Amino acid sequence: MLQTAKRAGDSASHKAVPHERYLEAFRWMLQTRIFEDKLASLYRGGMITGGVYIGRGQEAVSTACGLFLQKGDVLAPLIRDQAARATFGEPLLNVTRTYLGSRQGSMRGRDGNIHRGYPEAGQLAMISHLGAMIPVVVGKLLAKRMKGEEGFVGLTTIGEGGMQTGATHEGMNIAAVEKVPFVLVASNNHFAYSTPNDREFACAHLVDRARGYGYEGHQIDGTDLAACLEVIGGAVERARAGGPPQLVVAQLLRLAGHGEHDDASYVPPEMKKERWAQDCVALTEQLALKNNWLDAEALKQWRTEISAEVDKAVETAQREAAPVGSEEDWCAMSTRELVDVVGE
Repeated sequence: MLQTAKRAGDSASHKAVPHERYLEAFRWMLQTRIFEDKLASLYRGGMITGGVYIGRGQEAVSTACGLFLQKGDVLAPLIRDQAARATFGEPLLNVTRTYLGSRQGSMRGRDGNIHRGYPEAGQLAMISHLGAMIPVVVGKLLAKRMKGEEGFVGLTTIGEGGMQTGATHEGMNIAAVEKVPFVLVASNNHFAYSTPNDREFACAHLVDRARGYGYEGHQIDGTDLAACLEVIGGAVERARAGGPPQLVVAQLLRLAGHGEHDDASYVPPEMKKERWAQDCVALTEQLALKNNWLDAEALKQWRTEISAEVDKAVETAQREAAPVGSEEDWCAMSTRELVDVVGE
């Protein structure tokens, strides 16, 4: 089964997504953009150790991935899913502490800045190896079922490059065989680092794979917030109601390099003119203003408030101490209490 969403310019799409939900999502998108612009600035200023990988251009997809999840659900975000992490409950200060190496952060200043998890909100710690989070989420869903839990959903994301890995195939297959409530959102940003689509896969559309795996497949314009909310929200609802696993493929263009160290010079100029290559934050802002869902003064206030929140988080994390190797308890678990629980 393949479904393709209407663009936000279509009246039917407007009716499907209430303006209040649209604006709620837009504010999360805006927070993510402002925050990640700050991270990029800190990286260029030498304030962040390690790489910085931002989700510029993916904010609409990422926001929709977190917005429809509930307590008890499972989210396994990847490196460009700051919006999903925030929408599903990770505090801004927690993220900032991780990037700036504070020992008060969830990673205690260790293991890079993207491998963090937030178990209090059902967010799994990220594994960098592409595709690896899919079998992890499926295993988590099977465990919850075995414990007698009901009404939960697991969602993870992947890029089109990661769709070509063995772990992706194995995880997608077992999710369908075991009929777990699973949603996979794949962003086709047309480059796996610098490798273009035609060197990644030979099928016409990645969503065509859904039927072979026993999934319901959906294809959307990843720059269209209304479509992202409608389709990803619907996929979560169907999975929660006992439907087959869901595959949503979003067409978009990453509007930055693979990381802040990469200038994305391999992207052809003509590709940047495609409809799905536009800036989803700018498009969402334009639509909200055009339809009088938000006025310019309110938008200005949003930007001021979000910038203040970001600056406060950065200032707080910068004042906090970094870990001292000779004094830290470098156990694998984040706290000794967890070590004791696992050892029982």
